[in-house]
Formats: sequence, C-alpha cells, structure tokens
Amino acid sequence: MSLFLLFELSIIVAFVLDLLFADPFWIPHPVVIIGKGITFLERNLRKIFPDTPTGRRTAGGVMAFLIPITTFVVTMGPCILAYLIHPAVFFCLHTFWCWQAIAISGLAREARNVYRKLAPQVDLEAARKAVGRIVGRDTKALDEAGVMRAAVETIAENFSDGVAAPFFYMMIGGAPLALTYKSINTMDSMVGYKNDVYIDFGRHPAHLDDVAGYLPARLGALLWILAAKLTGQNARNAWKIWRRDNRNHASPNSAQTESACAGALGVQLAGPAYYFGELYEKPTIGDALRPIEADDINRTNRMLYAASALTLILCLTVSCWTLIL
Repeated sequence: MSLFLLFELSIIVAFVLDLLFADPFWIPHPVVIIGKGITFLERNLRKIFPDTPTGRRTAGGVMAFLIPITTFVVTMGPCILAYLIHPAVFFCLHTFWCWQAIAISGLAREARNVYRKLAPQVDLEAARKAVGRIVGRDTKALDEAGVMRAAVETIAENFSDGVAAPFFYMMIGGAPLALTYKSINTMDSMVGYKNDVYIDFGRHPAHLDDVAGYLPARLGALLWILAAKLTGQNARNAWKIWRRDNRNHASPNSAQTESACAGALGVQLAGPAYYFGELYEKPTIGDALRPIEADDINRTNRMLYAASALTLILCLTVSCWTLIL
C-alpha cells in the first residue's frame, strides 16, 4: 500500500475512532503535554526576560516560536522513524495522532450533558457546572438562557478550532502539522488574554493563532452553512448572518462559525460576558428571531456532526485531486 493511501486511510480511521470513543480519559493527550510545556516555558521565560512591556512581549514571542517548532519536530520524527520500521507501524502511530488532533464526539458529549441538566427539568446549578467544563467564561451567574447560549457558542466555535483547522492542516502535513496547530491554539487559550497578566506576554501567541486559524475558520463557516441545509436548519439565514456578523468578535476567527450557527438557528448569541470576574462588553451575533431553547444544543450538535463529515470529505477529495494533478 502506498504512503498516500496509508495517509488517507489513517485519517478516515481516526475520524471513526473519534466518533466511537471520543477522547478516552485514560489515554495521555498531546494537548495536556503541550500545556505543561507552555506552563514551564512561561514560568522560565518570565525569569529570563525583564518584567517590562517589551521584555514580556519578547518572552511571549520566544514561546510562540518554540512551542510550534518543538511540537512539529517531536511528532514528525517518530512518524518518519515509524515508516522506516514498517508502514503498518506508521499507520498506527499516524492514525492515533490524527485521532487525538480532532475533537468532535467529546465536544458533543459535553454539550449533551449540559442539555440533560436543562431538559426535561431544569437544574440550573448543575447546568452551570456542566457548561463550565467547556467554556472559558464565568458561569456562576448565568441564567438558563445564558447557559444555552454558552453551550451553542462553544460547539460552533470549537468546530473551527477542534475539527476544521486540524483537518485543514492534516490535509497539508498530516498529524504532525495538525498537532502543531493544536499547540498554537492551546497556547492562545492559555496565555492569549487581554488582561493585566497577559496583555503583553500573550500578544504574539494570540496573533499566531489568529493567522493559523484564519483560513480554516472561514472554510469552517461555509461548511457549517452547508451542514445547516443538510440538517434542516435555515441555511439562507446562516449565510446572511455570517456575511453580516462574522467580525463581531475581538478575534478575527471566533465569530465565523458562531455567526453561521446563530443564523441557522435564528437566535442571538454572544453579547456581554464575565471572564475572571471582569465584564467584557462583546457585541451580539445574529438576530433574536425567537428565544433560545435547550433543543438548540441538540440542533447545534447535529450541525457539528454534519459539518465534520463534510470537512473530512472535502479534505480527502482535495488530497486526491492534488495527487492526480
């Protein structure tokens, strides 16, 4: 079997493994290891560089260089070695890392857990805790609608970060490049905050994440609109709201799939939110054609699965055409 076929088949098998098993807690995840590396580097770089705006930005820039490069080298090396040992060894390793690079079923499972706390009976405190597992905002003061919005927004936004972007880079450079993207995204999620602690240190990591996610986020939005059509949601309104509201976020990428999702459902997402006890006045996304409801979580999950399947099909198709041409 050729390397190309092994490559394509491993991506398909990884997709199926994610659908079946999500991310088993007992298997060490690369993101956890990457996160520990980020914490280690931050602690030591802050000691090395002066505690000034310029020093902190320089330290963050060094991290933004070292983390992706290290991730790529540490993952590409074993892939090459595995192929030299035997193609079957490469297939197993590459499949495993492709599986770990995507996050579909785990996200959907957490979202369903939020739904179960809201329907048929509402346990608001439990729902807040459940949604707190998948969002970065403060959840203690969220009302019922706020919990629903947070869950829907997270599913839509994380489709871009956890599915569209990893598949995009997987298509270009396999699991090593997909995991390199995950390292950039993890770095942004840990230090890319605009608060007193990270406004300087996190500038370069946040900008790198914006650049790395730019094309996948827009591709993901288009695929989400198509997924809305396939799952019986309002694809025309999804297109309309995406065109209008895709920049309604501090990040150039975060509102891409969120706006498509808001339009597909006919609800309003985003708006002001608390992070680390501080209120951030964020613009709204979408029109409140109707109040958001718990079933919107399930509708968003269906669009997530459909959009993920479309992403896989697109990536494999592009890879095949590239080989032919």
